[in-house]
Amino acid sequence: MKTFAAILLLCATFGCSSFERDWRAATETNSTGIEGRWIGRWNSDSNGHNDILRCLVTKKTDTIYETRFHAKYSRWIIPLSFGYALDMNVTAAEGVYQFRGQADLGMLAGGGYQYTGEGNTTELRFNYNAEKDRGTFRLQRPAIND
Repeated sequence: MKTFAAILLLCATFGCSSFERDWRAATETNSTGIEGRWIGRWNSDSNGHNDILRCLVTKKTDTIYETRFHAKYSRWIIPLSFGYALDMNVTAAEGVYQFRGQADLGMLAGGGYQYTGEGNTTELRFNYNAEKDRGTFRLQRPAIND
């Protein structure tokens, strides 16, 4: 168990470094859409766990956006952070963006997750669903120095 915890801690630490660098660089991003930085909370409806969530959204094509999440999980003595990315299919009409995507986070993180949601240029709302978990993400634009 100690080996598993050490590996998880190393993965969380080194996996976050590129996200942190990109998060800081994205303060310069001006967007008229949903691209850029987002911050808020994730909440599990299954078990009540919740914590801070940050997200970077990058437009890849007219309908595909890369969505990189960085979540905190402070339930244990040592707070953990976890990052992952997925491509979202996005449609936009009259200032409302609707999105759908999926990601396999691996057996230790609950397997395959499906995401749906909608938002605008100031707020994103996601619903996620997996075999053993379901919940929500609520995100807003962060202050410049967050």
